Amino acid sequence: MDQSVAIQETLQREENCLLAVQCDVFMENITESRLLGLVQSTKEHAIFIYTHRRMAITAEDVSLEDIVPISLDFAVVEVSSPEDLAVVGADTKVRVSYQERALELRLPFGSHSRFFLSEVNRAWSDVRKSATGAPRFDWIGKYSTATGGRGVVKQALAPIGATLTKLSQQRKTAEKSSDKRGTLEKEKGANPATLTSKQAVSGQESQVKSSREDRDDLVRSSSHTASNKAQILAMPQFGLRDNLIKCELLKREDLYTYTEDFSFLLGTYNVNGQTPKESLRPWLSCTANPPDMYCVGFQELDLSKEAFFFNDTPKELEWTKAVAEALHPDAKYALVKLVRLVGIMLIFYIKKEHAEFISDVEAESVGTGIMGRMGNKGAVAVRFRFHNSDICVVNSHLAAHVEEYERRNQDYKDICSRLQFRQLDPAQPPLTIMKHDVVVWIGDLNYRITELDVSNVKELISKKDFDALRAYDQLKRQIDEEAVFVGFVEAPIDFQPTYKYDTGSDMWDTSEKCRVPAWCDRILWRGKNIVQQQYQSHMTLKTSDHKPVSSLLVIGIKKVNAEAYKKTFEEIVRNIDKLENECIPSVTLSKREFHFEDVKYMQHRSATLSLSNDGQVPCQFEFIQKPNEPTFCKPWLTANPPKGFIAQDGSVDIELEVFVNRSTAPELNCGKEQMEDILVLHLERGKDYFISVSGNYLPSCYGSSIQSLCQLREPIQDMPQEMLLHVGQNSEKDDETNTEKPLDIPKELWMMVDHLFRNALNQEDIFQQPGLRIEFAEIRDCLDTGIPDSLPGSNHSAAEALLLFLDALPEPVVPYSFYQQCLQSCSNASQCEKVISMLPQCHKNVFNYLAAFLRELLKNSASNRLDVNILATIFASLLLKSPTKQDLAEKRRTQEFFQHFLTQGSS
Repeated sequence: MDQSVAIQETLQREENCLLAVQCDVFMENITESRLLGLVQSTKEHAIFIYTHRRMAITAEDVSLEDIVPISLDFAVVEVSSPEDLAVVGADTKVRVSYQERALELRLPFGSHSRFFLSEVNRAWSDVRKSATGAPRFDWIGKYSTATGGRGVVKQALAPIGATLTKLSQQRKTAEKSSDKRGTLEKEKGANPATLTSKQAVSGQESQVKSSREDRDDLVRSSSHTASNKAQILAMPQFGLRDNLIKCELLKREDLYTYTEDFSFLLGTYNVNGQTPKESLRPWLSCTANPPDMYCVGFQELDLSKEAFFFNDTPKELEWTKAVAEALHPDAKYALVKLVRLVGIMLIFYIKKEHAEFISDVEAESVGTGIMGRMGNKGAVAVRFRFHNSDICVVNSHLAAHVEEYERRNQDYKDICSRLQFRQLDPAQPPLTIMKHDVVVWIGDLNYRITELDVSNVKELISKKDFDALRAYDQLKRQIDEEAVFVGFVEAPIDFQPTYKYDTGSDMWDTSEKCRVPAWCDRILWRGKNIVQQQYQSHMTLKTSDHKPVSSLLVIGIKKVNAEAYKKTFEEIVRNIDKLENECIPSVTLSKREFHFEDVKYMQHRSATLSLSNDGQVPCQFEFIQKPNEPTFCKPWLTANPPKGFIAQDGSVDIELEVFVNRSTAPELNCGKEQMEDILVLHLERGKDYFISVSGNYLPSCYGSSIQSLCQLREPIQDMPQEMLLHVGQNSEKDDETNTEKPLDIPKELWMMVDHLFRNALNQEDIFQQPGLRIEFAEIRDCLDTGIPDSLPGSNHSAAEALLLFLDALPEPVVPYSFYQQCLQSCSNASQCEKVISMLPQCHKNVFNYLAAFLRELLKNSASNRLDVNILATIFASLLLKSPTKQDLAEKRRTQEFFQHFLTQGSS
């Protein structure tokens, strides 16, 4: 979760929190958790240090403790010992110094911490290069009252000379403590791919060696071994020479690697919000020999509202403890990573003797709830490198209910596209799930058994005729149709369905709903050299209405032969020395012109540009900005990857994607902006190539203004472009020369609200459960073309389409010019009504129409489970938008303002 949002809410409008990272601060013989924020004000930067009481979500969760300006007196240096630096896969210890004081911190291992440190480095470099003199930091004074005059820096920072001995003692204490805790994250000293002592930011240039020189030394040295290969392949800011070596090493990987088998125990368990009531050993210690690794996934860890809204639950610790106690007793394990999103949790353990071979550990999560923002459904994932193999493990909880298999398919696709791991080099595109040697997917996938009634299903189960039963399994059918999990393997299932049981027993569901048994809990994989030795459920565990499932996979992991690697590396360096400066790079482009027909709002369209290296030397390419333009392409266009490397005789495919969203639609809808752009593709040491990208955009009510839509009596796509441009210009001028009376409200808004009024007043979880993307597309087309006469799709899809319509308005229902008046009058109902009475007529009509509809929904709250707070939270953020950055206090005042119109009797 991005904790910079919480920090941002504590700042004034002039300041921005660029990044946030959680860390441990060493004070005397104890460590305390803190949240660091890199804050920018104009061209000055400072590190804000906060205490926090939980995963920081809002400003209420953090308290500003101290501020460290990034000035000429600032430095940050890694303090890991040489022995620590030899180990890949550990936390990063750094010492922050300012003037005559120093503070030691421990940042969690991973690219987010590395990126934070690189941005701090960049900010300090900007200070050194500045021609305007030393920064003054006048803006920091306004936050002094928040720190209360004392902070962690003032308490823990001491003169540098006096601190070194103390830091050394603290480091020894920390190492002893970490041995006792037995976790990989606490055990290792530092990550050698992050800021090392050679790469430290320092105010004394004599102590700093440039990262460029470090990389050259590393590349040109003739004494490379397998142990520093990870460093070579992970160095940030690759030059052409570095990329050549990396590419050639990957191409020749078979020359210096061999495979060795390692065992992975995967487990998934939906615990239905329960606490651990029995040992998990029958599940996690079910193998004769201890596995080399464990990846254990949970779903529905906590079903309380507190967990949903605050992502904070005591059950994380309870289940983590239960897992640690249930690991195989014949081996010692280290905790590598734990990641959780609301009730979805993944825990990764490894045998201690293998821990030093783990690197590049990253964890990410993605929610797939309403408008893609809620985390009650979604996935968490961990990726890592073990020896020379890249592995990704995903734990997901997909949409529920028998009939929602298409929604589950959409959740899977959303997770695959949105869950991305940041790379060490921020300029490199992120890694997706499928860009790994091995992918394992576990979780409550929620696919059900259909077309059979309960009695038929139970009869087949009693006969143990699982093959016949699986023919009716939704997941098998969807995989056979290649709708989901293409390229994945699931072993034959020879255990009975794992859902749904009466809690505390082995009896099938006896509740009124009497759900059909189903294999909701599954484990699948993709990759080479993988053999599954067991796949089973564990009936002895009765805590939940699900049964846990486990799978033992034996995976052939690529290991490096040090001698062969050294020989290959040196040969590559010799060959590159011969090639350098001899040849000019060149490429052949598959096409120079791309045209996209009939582009629609929020519809992804893509085409492939293939680059083939036809020169005699490898080349590096990058799309570059045109003169006087901030980016290399228009905001509706992306090119992925935007830069890269092509080996000699090699090729690369670049996806050119067109996507029109709420920020780009308004200008395209009215014809002010055309879908036309020129991309400039630059080759390092070579020439530039020009690529034309164009398209015809179909105007949409999404992203059109309320005034414009009220003037259109026909569907927007039936109107000529000249008319739309004229209407758009008149609506901006608030032109009163138009003789035709405008509509009271946009007809598109009326169609959606009327549909929901007639069909969804009693719909459970309306405006809280997402719809289907394919149904949104059908609703959008219906509104834009008038065909068909009534809205298609489910109630949830229609509700989400309404929210997206309001979100896309270029001027919100309450215009920006009235925003401050709304905040000032929020505590007085009559004043709130007075502000609304002053809105432009069409905006006032829309506001009152929506408020009246929402009051009707609240009359049916017993069935639809809505209340005033839920509706105010959802709709206030859409109807009352701030023209600038909105802080937490303002959000609450907008909700208070709108609540007046949701109570009975408001007009």
